Amino acid sequence: MKTVLCYGDSLTWGYNAEGPARHAFEDRWPSVLGAALGSGVNVIAEGLNGRTTVFDDHAGSADRNGARLLPVMLNTHSPIDLVILFLGENDLKPWLGGRAVAAQRGMKRLIEIVRGHAYPVDAPAPEILIVAPPGFTETGDPDFSAIFGSRIEESRMLASFYADLADERDCGFFDARSVARASPVDGVHLDAANTRAIGRGLEPVVRMMLGL
Repeated sequence: MKTVLCYGDSLTWGYNAEGPARHAFEDRWPSVLGAALGSGVNVIAEGLNGRTTVFDDHAGSADRNGARLLPVMLNTHSPIDLVILFLGENDLKPWLGGRAVAAQRGMKRLIEIVRGHAYPVDAPAPEILIVAPPGFTETGDPDFSAIFGSRIEESRMLASFYADLADERDCGFFDARSVARASPVDGVHLDAANTRAIGRGLEPVVRMMLGL
């Protein structure tokens, strides 16, 4: 049995902009990926709304700092064959990093945590797949527009920054914008069709990285 840990934010949790609500379990991209890979792979969805790579954001009711909680998840689900890191858009909030390069630095730190962690039962460090989010789009939603409306171009720069980092650190890379677009309902989150598309798009990449 292979194990894949999907570590992300609201796009992994399955936030539905049209609700606002949570997508049905079968529509969330980790569920679609797991169904496509079959019973020989355990795909674990670890998504949290508002999660960042490394930045503290106390505007929410849970700890959103991805670097602080990642070691716990690595121990909880060990042994792990592949970690999918799907974060960065929340880093672009104006009161946090605010720039794509800040998210890249945060992603670099997450890679260091995965590679340097003291795994239980002498398990080896898993492979890493970096996923660049689809990016923001124009929206009439006043709240999301106020937070992310000025960061649309920065969000679209994440793919380039992450691709360079993946090459530098010998990680896998997938650009979610190649298969999905954010919903104009709030400019950030995905409808059911687009979150399913990410799961389907990731399948061949994950198969290759797992040697399936």
